[in-house]
Amino acid sequence: MTRLDRTTAVLAAILVPIALATVVGLVALWPSGQTHETGIVEVDAEHPTARVLSATSESCGGENEDRLPDGSIPESVPCTTLRAEVTSGDAAGQVVEVWAPATVRATDLPPGTAVVLVRYLATDVEPEVWAWYDFSRSLPLGVLALAFAGVVVAVAGMRGVRALVGLVLAFVVIATFLLPALLDGRDALLTGLVASSAIMFVVLYLAHGFSRRTTTALLGTMAGLGVTAALGVVAARAAHLTGISTEESYRLAMLTGQLDGTALRGLFLAGVVLAGLGVLNDVTITQASAVWELRASDPDAPRGALFSRGMRIGRDHIASTVYTIAFAYAGASLPILLLLQVYRLPLLQTISSGEFAEEIARTLVGSIGLVLAIPLTTAIAAAVVTAEPAGRRRHAAVEPGHGHLHGHAHGPSAGAGRPADDQAPST
Repeated sequence: MTRLDRTTAVLAAILVPIALATVVGLVALWPSGQTHETGIVEVDAEHPTARVLSATSESCGGENEDRLPDGSIPESVPCTTLRAEVTSGDAAGQVVEVWAPATVRATDLPPGTAVVLVRYLATDVEPEVWAWYDFSRSLPLGVLALAFAGVVVAVAGMRGVRALVGLVLAFVVIATFLLPALLDGRDALLTGLVASSAIMFVVLYLAHGFSRRTTTALLGTMAGLGVTAALGVVAARAAHLTGISTEESYRLAMLTGQLDGTALRGLFLAGVVLAGLGVLNDVTITQASAVWELRASDPDAPRGALFSRGMRIGRDHIASTVYTIAFAYAGASLPILLLLQVYRLPLLQTISSGEFAEEIARTLVGSIGLVLAIPLTTAIAAAVVTAEPAGRRRHAAVEPGHGHLHGHAHGPSAGAGRPADDQAPST
């Protein structure tokens, strides 16, 4: 058995048990499909779309709930009414008049604006009622999604198409397995790990193909997820993170009856694992590709040199990723950060409170797993790529559509090609 065959066998010996464990976990944790009693009273209502015909604003008397920050009641608050023509459902064509929220002005509702209304159907004791629900955002969001898909495909080609398909399949896993299993009361951390593992198998191999390089990135991702999960457990217990620091999490606990601290902490940990998927996938595939490219440029480079050069790239990646994570959180939490300025609470007291502590722990734990995944992936990649004999050269095969013929390279420059195994099956 050659060194390359032994390396492939080792990769398979590590990866196959992980794949089997993922399949067993999916089967064992698969949701029951039962409808859960939440105590919510179902109201017979519809949500048709409508087109604004006209809108007017006027002043209404202030109420107690409209108090200003200084505690006083304003003399008046803006009230906006709109006339709209229903454009969907069995009431299409009907013209209705409803009140808009105080945050919506007549200038926000020019004729033709698409909105969503709520129609409470008539009962034996109550008449039919129409009310404002929200703006209709389906068209702009759909256009934005199509623009995103178009840009990805235009730049990345078929690999971009496969990446988009993988993204859709990932959300299928979340919608059909992860969320229902969590509502079923399955172990949240274990469910999160199984779902994340299944997503990574699908996304990485679908987008990047079956090769030792992709398998290297997958192993690095799995190692990073393991580190993230372990650190998350330690951080949650040490910092007494209960997972019920926000109004949304408290409402969820009330509706599902999961007020147990262990269950909510597990939900927090599942979120930590899931949040780390995207960035882990990014850095591991980048590091694996970097090592393969370094090997292609210097086929005789030893393993230690490839690791050192790869880590120089990895350190730059770490520095930029740290900024990415920090700024992404700051951007998403900008209203909360502004409230800190308004309340003028002590900084240390504020960031150690429940909601902030959870986000900080989630960010730091994910970042530690991310940083550690880079040297792990680089080391695995250097070991795998150097298993290919230095004198062996890859055939001049390229991706379809580039017009090159498959054949042996000739001449003194033939040795400058990539290592032969780049797209070989990993198992």
